[in-house]
This record gives sequence, C-alpha cells and structure tokens, in this order.
Amino acid sequence: CYVAIPQDAAQKQAYLDALKPVFYNADIEKIGHNLKFDFSVMLQQGIEVKGSLFDTMIVHTLVDPDQRHNMDFLAQSMLGYKAISITSLIGEKGKEQKSMADIPVEEVSDYAAEDADITFQLKSVLEPLLKETKQERVYLEVEAPLISVLAKMEATGVRIDPGTLKTFSVELEKEINELSGRIRELAGTDFNLNSPKQLGQVLFDMLKLDPKAKKTKTGQYATNEQVLTRLAPKHEIVQCILDHRGATKLKNTYVDTLPGFISQATGRVHTTYNQTITATGRLNSYNPNLQNIPIRTEKGRRIRQAFIAGGESFTLLAADYSQIELRICAALSEEEAMMEAFIQKQDIHSATAARIYNSSLEDVNSDMRRTAKMVNFGIIYGISAHGLAQRLGIGRAESAEIIEEYFKQYPKIKVLMESTIEKAREQGYVETLLGRRRPLRDINSANGTIRAGAERVAVNTPIQGTAADMIKIAMRKVQDLLETENTKTKMLLQIHDELVFDLHKDEKESLPQKIAGCMQNALPLSIPIVVDLGTGANWLEAH
Repeated sequence: CYVAIPQDAAQKQAYLDALKPVFYNADIEKIGHNLKFDFSVMLQQGIEVKGSLFDTMIVHTLVDPDQRHNMDFLAQSMLGYKAISITSLIGEKGKEQKSMADIPVEEVSDYAAEDADITFQLKSVLEPLLKETKQERVYLEVEAPLISVLAKMEATGVRIDPGTLKTFSVELEKEINELSGRIRELAGTDFNLNSPKQLGQVLFDMLKLDPKAKKTKTGQYATNEQVLTRLAPKHEIVQCILDHRGATKLKNTYVDTLPGFISQATGRVHTTYNQTITATGRLNSYNPNLQNIPIRTEKGRRIRQAFIAGGESFTLLAADYSQIELRICAALSEEEAMMEAFIQKQDIHSATAARIYNSSLEDVNSDMRRTAKMVNFGIIYGISAHGLAQRLGIGRAESAEIIEEYFKQYPKIKVLMESTIEKAREQGYVETLLGRRRPLRDINSANGTIRAGAERVAVNTPIQGTAADMIKIAMRKVQDLLETENTKTKMLLQIHDELVFDLHKDEKESLPQKIAGCMQNALPLSIPIVVDLGTGANWLEAH
C-alpha cells in the first residue's frame, strides 16, 4: 500500500493519528531496508515506532559484509529483479533534480509499493541465511536494538561552539604560514608545497636526503607520510613538512568545516551513524565524520574543546572503556600473565615492559613503556618485525627480538593468533565472541603479501569486533537506563570505545556510576572491565 500524506500540517496530523496504532503496536514486526532512516522520520513527527525491527540492509551486512548492501543491488543479486530506480523518477543529483512531491501519485505509488514488496521478499531470503550463519544473536541482541538508540542520538545532536573553532583556525593559519616560510628557507628555493613532484625534487635531488629514494608509478619520488616519518631525523625540513601537512589537514578537514554542520533549527551538529560500513562491526559516522577526529596529537585533541555541554544545567560526561581490546585479547587467549596484570590493576604497558626487559615494575622507564605499548597494540593488529622497527625507529633484528620475547612472556597470545589463522584457513571466516562473522576470501591466497594481509585481519577481527559488539550492547543498556529513570541526561556521541553524554547537573551524583555499570556488564569477560569517567564544560575537559 502507498499512503500519500498531505503536507498541510492539520491534514498530515490526521493521517498520522490514523496510522499511530500500527506504529505504536509492539506486537507488529516492522520490516524495512535502512529502518533507522524511517524511524528518524517518524521521530521527527513525534512518533516512536515500537515492536521488533527486521532491517534487510543490516541483516545483509551480517551475512555478506564485503558486498554492497543497497536495495537495488540486493533485488538484482538475490531476487533476480530490476527495481525502478529513483533517478528515473526524480532525475540525477543536482539543481535539476525534482522532489518526490512533484511526481504524479501513480508513479510514486508504483515506486514505493515496489520498494516495500522487494524488502518483504528479501526478508524471506535473508532470514534463513541469518540462521545458517548462526548470527541471530548478533542481530537480535546487538544490531536491531541499536537502530532506535542511534536514531535518538542523531536527533539529539551535540552542541559545538563555533567561536572556539574560529580562534583555533586563526592560530593554525598563522602556524601554517610560519612553517611554509621556514620550509622554503631550509630548501633555499621557492616551490609549491602541495606538489608531491616539486617536494620530491627538493628532498631527493637538491638536498639528497636518500640516495635510494623510491619513485612511484608516475616516475616521481614517493613523499607519503611513511617516507617522511622515516626521513624526519635526517633534516629539520622533513619534520616541518609533516607539521605543515598535519596543521593544514586539521584546519581544512575539521576546524573550518565543522561550523558548517551546525543546524540552524537546533544550534547543534547532528551526525549520522552507520551500522553497515565496517566489516568488524564498528560504527561509522558521516556528515560530519566524528570518528576520525584526531586524538593522538595535542592539536587534534583541541578540536574536542569546541564540543560543549547543552546549557547551564548540563555538563559533558565522557565514559571510556579502558584498554578494552587488550582486555579482550587477554580473555580470549586466557593468557594468565596478562590476565593477572589486569586483575591486579597494574598498568598493562609497564607490566609488559617489565616482562620483556626482565626488570621490576619500579625500574620501567618511559622509553621501555612506550616500546611495550607499541608491541601490545601492534600484536593485536598483526604487526611484523619490520613494521615495529619502523614505528619505534630501531633495527629489524632488535624489533624481532622484542616480539620473540613478548611471545615467550605471553605464549598463549601466540597460540590464540596461530589457532585463529588456522581456523580461518579451514572455515574461510573468523568470528567475534558473539558470533559476528567476517569472511576472509584471501586467507589461502597463493600470493604471500595478500595472504599476510588476510592473516592480520583474521587476528584482529575477533578482538576489534568483540569490542564493537560490547559497546553496542552497552549503548542499548544505557539508553534503557536513561528512559526507565526518565532522566534529563541524554546520550550524544559514540566515538570508538567512548560514550559522551549531556549530563544534567541534578543527576551528577548517581547516574555516571550507573552508566559505567551498564558498560561494564554489557558483555562480561573473565577479567574486570574498567570504565573511566570524566566530566567537564567541554569534551576535552571531560576526557
């Protein structure tokens, strides 16, 4: 059925009132493709859709994460049916594109009813596949409940102070200009800093920083970040170029663009969360992408200063899982030495350093801890001796010794990695703790480089994917808590292992600990899960 709802406010309300009993009836399952969009549209009209949700887009992401998930593609590949394309109705994107309101109702109804019919048919194909791949639990406990949680977060939005960003933009502009001048001074010539070709000529032909410098397929020198980082100790100009690039990217990508996303209606930024982009299950956000705001550098972290509390009665609360991927790694491998360090509440990187260097905890210095931290996180991502050597700026032989010693100290982590790869070779996929699958089509590739890449993914996915599942379950539990207690506090953002809230000051005493409790109990492990809490007028302070 297609119901053409008038745009006149009073008439529209009459139609919505007639449809409300269907939307509010929790016994009626709602089936759709990209249901969060529909849920959000209804939420804007003051209607919260109740009942179980079957989202064919999300289910397809689970059963075939590497494929495309749009409905036209699924209609063709799974039903052998070519659907009416939206562009045939309203035209291509651009100034000439029409609105759905301009299209005769007969044409719109054909398009819309076909949409619903295809989606209904897709459910009958996808539901058995969900069972066959044993991923019902992932869908029912993790993904489906998250649809409404994300829609509500998107509707709430987060407040951003454009003045803070403006001040920062002026500072960055000044720094970029100073660095440009210094780079040209060190080069002894004027050249276009944004031209990789000219930069390569300056670094390798004029300054001769690397006689073995590699060239790209186009015949010019490679000047990517990896190349420059390796050359940085050789000449001041290289670090200046890296700093120039970093400041320019920060200014152009975030500082100058974020104010453009502030809604005139709400004064807030409303990012869109996507459940179907990453193969590991991690959430992705766009318009704007808040997941990629840099946090490793002091300048990158300063962007967080612009994210502010919603008003005088609020403060920002950040609740962050502490070293969750390492804890999951320890639990999955059942490596007693690492588990013990977490149980004893030791700093895991210092504890690892003490083991690698055969010293006491008290004797671990910052360099030893930095190396241990790099190895701890590197191992999870399948780092090689060559990769570790590059990151630490040490010889390959030394980095190989460090990795060898790491596996001596934590032998069960090596067993976990090897058994995961072996299982992936046999099955063609890996799984998270809850059973989310990731196919690995290249795990038995004859090409060593391609196979090694698939092996790294095999090692990392069960850990990163379990962390993603955990925070998604936590979000549902937290949202249930906020609604059950009818709080004024709202969940605003999910960034990697962190949740950010507009915390009402009246609820400051008891609510943060309850939120931490929801996060800690989302997916219990054999070792303690720690959640760090912080509050502040802005996100930087809270974090």
